[in-house]
Amino acid sequence: MTVLADNVVVLAKETQKERLRLLSISFPALMLVTIVLVMPTTWLFWLSVYDGHEFTFVNFARMINNTSYLEVFRLTFMVSIIVTVICVILAYPLCYFISQLSGMPAIVCLSIVLLPFWTSILVRTYAWIILLQNTGIINTALTRLGAISEPLPLLYNVTGTVIGMVHIMLPFLVLPLYASMKSIDPNYARAAASLGATPIRAFWTVFVPLTLPGLFAGTLLVFIYCLGFYITPQLLGGGRVVLVSMVIQQNAAMYMHWGASSAPGVVLLVITLCIVFLINKVFSLRAWFGG
Repeated sequence: MTVLADNVVVLAKETQKERLRLLSISFPALMLVTIVLVMPTTWLFWLSVYDGHEFTFVNFARMINNTSYLEVFRLTFMVSIIVTVICVILAYPLCYFISQLSGMPAIVCLSIVLLPFWTSILVRTYAWIILLQNTGIINTALTRLGAISEPLPLLYNVTGTVIGMVHIMLPFLVLPLYASMKSIDPNYARAAASLGATPIRAFWTVFVPLTLPGLFAGTLLVFIYCLGFYITPQLLGGGRVVLVSMVIQQNAAMYMHWGASSAPGVVLLVITLCIVFLINKVFSLRAWFGG
């Protein structure tokens, strides 16, 4: 018993030393996350409830009393969901096609996907204005082909905003999804086929479940990024599509007070965290990621 007790003590000490070594290795990364993420978020919460003299919830009361905020949040989440769904529909077959390639063809296809990153978002947004306006390339081509008799309303509305945001967000979903697909061993599909599964059944029962971690990571990234998008909705929406990011900018310009601008950001952050928490409860994200 004494030997066993000594072994347990030694094992506990070794475990503690290992944890300290891991903590020392990860300390620089933890400090970086604290500086660039935890501290700004904490400061955002602080500004929303403190006006320099006392604690106050006047910024949140203004949002409750002004019913237009509810419409802004509704529109923000609606646009974000639409953009995310369209990106998933477009990205999955595209990633599957690229993942089946190898060598130079795969490199060329990935380069085409990454090509928009070489141009600023502002330039790409103005390019969509040229394409979508009433006298733009799209409406002009459709009119000359006789497909339409008058220009389609593709700009300064939700349609134009969604088109521009999908174009910008699509690579952010393609990259993690492609990495997830490329890491799947082709022998899994062959094993399913050897057991009598048809190619379609092997795809849905073997391939698709293995891509869920990458799909969810890319989907969550796109959705959260869309919630805070500013430049593209501001330009392609023409002031008619008002999202939370624009309200934050307007509050900063109107009230000249950081608290009025911080409150919508805090509410948006809390709502987003609640959504992620509920998704985790329903779908068990740890299991998805192999935890």
